[in-house]
Amino acid sequence: MATKTAMITIAGRPNVGKSTLLNFLVGEKIAIVSNKPQTTRNRICGIVTKEDVQYVFVDTPGFHKPRTKLGNYMVNVTRESIADVDLTILIVEPIASIGPQEEALIAQLKVSRCPMVLAINKIDTVEKESLLEVIALYSQAAEFDAIIPICAKNGDGVKELLDLCNRYAVESPFLFPDDITTDQPERQVMAEIIREKLLWTLEREVPHGTAVEITKFTERDNGIIDIDATIYCEKASHKGIIIGKQGAMLKKISSLAREDCERFMGTKVFLTTWVKVKENWRDSDFLVRNFGYSE
Repeated sequence: MATKTAMITIAGRPNVGKSTLLNFLVGEKIAIVSNKPQTTRNRICGIVTKEDVQYVFVDTPGFHKPRTKLGNYMVNVTRESIADVDLTILIVEPIASIGPQEEALIAQLKVSRCPMVLAINKIDTVEKESLLEVIALYSQAAEFDAIIPICAKNGDGVKELLDLCNRYAVESPFLFPDDITTDQPERQVMAEIIREKLLWTLEREVPHGTAVEITKFTERDNGIIDIDATIYCEKASHKGIIIGKQGAMLKKISSLAREDCERFMGTKVFLTTWVKVKENWRDSDFLVRNFGYSE
């Protein structure tokens, strides 16, 4: 049987719903989600195999103006991800205004000559009539192959978006086994799950100054998985906040993370966490690479 593949980048400003869409397409959580911007740091592939077609969706960090070495890395990942793919899905919010991030992404896409589809997300938050103005505005800004209103949270319009992606599939052997959903190593997925819980439970600048390193990942004969994780933060005061009074906050973070780790792995997980301080690690080339954010 002849097979086809399509490499598809999902791009957009921070917190527009890229990871939510990726998780819905794949059918399980492989990319972390929070209501804070710049949640995704690495390029994450979600793999959807439908009979003779394999779609490889690339979730990218939100396009923003970087202020740290880590921020520069994240923006470079996005730039590189919209080159040499079969299609880019640009996700925007249902607002009749094109922001500087969208303008910059559209300009890059025009230079790359990559086919573009616009997905207007979060349509559950507005009246349908107001979408006409958004569609008209973006239609003038660029030649999109299609414009599809969606709600990544509940799946409205997502099937139509996936059906559209089939147009861009080219004859090719599958790039991944047909039974996997992500190219991320299990250790990396576990680290990202823990970081998601930090984003959920902590306020202000603390979670963006954190990184997670998995120092132990072993499986027992009975299938139980033991994970040791170190959470790094930038200030001693942040360490106190993460640990909380009598360890309550760290216990909450670990408990929430363990539940998601068990769902992903399909088995019982014993998770042990520590917190350490690495001052200003986001501005250190060495530490940014050390924590897995390498080109």
